[in-house]
This record gives sequence, structure tokens and C-alpha cells, in this order.
Amino acid sequence: MYLFVGLGNPGARHARNRHNIGFMALDAIARQHRAAPYRARFQGAASEAALGGERVVLLKPETYMNDSGRAVGEAMRFYKIPLEDVLVLHDELDLAPGKVRVKVGGGNAGHNGLRSLTAHIGNDFRRVRMGIGHPGDKTLVYPYVLSDFFKGERPWVETLCDVIARNAELLVAGDDASFQNKVHLAMRAAGFGEPEKGEPTQ
Repeated sequence: MYLFVGLGNPGARHARNRHNIGFMALDAIARQHRAAPYRARFQGAASEAALGGERVVLLKPETYMNDSGRAVGEAMRFYKIPLEDVLVLHDELDLAPGKVRVKVGGGNAGHNGLRSLTAHIGNDFRRVRMGIGHPGDKTLVYPYVLSDFFKGERPWVETLCDVIARNAELLVAGDDASFQNKVHLAMRAAGFGEPEKGEPTQ
């Protein structure tokens, strides 16, 4: 069994925020893989889906970003899910919009949701880092992440979430490199972004 966590803030006011792209990606996975309806559990909204023949719990903590770790820890304890089988989808300021990287552990780069997770469950969980770009000035970060994606950004956001959902079985299989490659190629094919050094071009 695996636990997929999307990070974000609850409520309609935050639904389109850049900080909520983790919620958006998890919702896309739920739709793509015909997950059960979300219900209130573990201080959040939880569902289940079958990916690649494996049972996956989908969780959106509703404790607000800064306390996400409480909800994730509760779900892990209930299902007895080890840290290595936890995957977290979250926004990443240090990646260009639409870029994706998967890693295990590492720094939290000022991300309060990741900081809370590290405090409650440890640091060595897998992360799907979803690039939202940086406003260019650290004093602008807080209002930037809590503001909505511009209308012109929504096509790449929706495409990225759909591509992640279509390839989520690779994450269950632990094939992070293939997952990254397929996401990059699909985003380029859709007309979003140029390849960076080391990325596949076909």
C-alpha cells in the first residue's frame, strides 16, 4: 500500500493558488484512476485508488499547509505505511513553471508544508516537485504562492496535472526516471517549455 499526498490549503479561496498545485495533481490522479469519492479522514480529505495493481491512499491534508504533517502522520499510522512508501506532490519555487523533478529527502527550501512533514514523519519521503517559478524577490514569495495562477498559466497547469495522472503508475513502480522523462516529453509535445540540459528530446 502507498500513500500519495497532495499539499495545499483547504477552501474555495485557495483552490486556484499556486501553493495548491499539489491538491490539483492529486485530484487529477483521482479522476484518471477512478478513485472513490473523497471523505473526511485523518484531518483531511482521503480516497483510495488502484494504480499498477497496488492500493494507493490519496490524501489532501486540511490542516493548512503549515501543519500538513499531522494529517500525513495520522494516515501513516492507521495504515502502517512506511516512510519509503509515502509520496508527496508539492509546488516548487526553484523549478521553472511546468518542470517536474522526483527526489527522496533533501532540504525543504523554506516550504512550510515540507517542513511540517519532516517534523512529524521524518525527511526521507519521495517528493514530486512541481515547478511554479519564482517571483524574483524573496520578499514577494508569500503573496506569490498564495495568489491564483494567471488565466494564461492555467493551460500548462492543467496539462501538467493530467500528464502526472496518466503516468502515476510509474511512481508506484518506483520508476522515477521514466516518470520524469515521460512528463517532460509530454509537456514539450503540448508546447510547454524547452528541454534543459540532460533532458530527453524524443
